[in-house]
Amino acid sequence: MDWKGYTVIYVVLFAFATAQAVVEFAGLVDSAYWVAFALIMVLSVVKAVGVAAYYQHLRWEPRAVTYLVLGGTVAALALTGAAAYSIL
Repeated sequence: MDWKGYTVIYVVLFAFATAQAVVEFAGLVDSAYWVAFALIMVLSVVKAVGVAAYYQHLRWEPRAVTYLVLGGTVAALALTGAAAYSIL
């Protein structure tokens, strides 16, 4: 991938990070916690997949490596969800 492709991925990741900040600063966390939690988690997963696929070059790795990383991501999401549930 050339520098233009990396620039596009960077801009997309920046937009998703900005959207996460908007969700937090808009007060959605206080008024509708689970909606804010779901939005932030979806944006986080999309960002993580984008980073892993393009910046860590998993897009061009064997599928077994991708499945290993995917399993770790699912485990991290499950632990984060359990932690968020226990806070309430």
